[in-house]
Amino acid sequence: MEIGMIGLGKMGLNLALNLTDNGHRVYGYDPGNVTTSQFQTKDSLEEVIDALKAPRVVWVMVPAGEVTEHVLDELHDRLSPGDIVIDGGNSNYKESMRRADHFN
Repeated sequence: MEIGMIGLGKMGLNLALNLTDNGHRVYGYDPGNVTTSQFQTKDSLEEVIDALKAPRVVWVMVPAGEVTEHVLDELHDRLSPGDIVIDGGNSNYKESMRRADHFN
């Protein structure tokens, strides 16, 4: 499986490393320009989306609030039906439910 990991902070980076260790291809992006030799990092969210084969899987690990809204809005504009988005941040579950409705 291949997956795009958006947000390479403490949790996102370790999840990406775990996925890589278990044989999955990871394309990562973080606006803080995190780099690692263990998987490919990209310079933008758009580059991550372009690197993934359809149906794409994108795991979002960014802080709750405006950052999450911005990333998910950008993904909504770039992804296609059948692509999967995992909102793994610490948002309130009601916000996650609202966002899920937005994607459907």
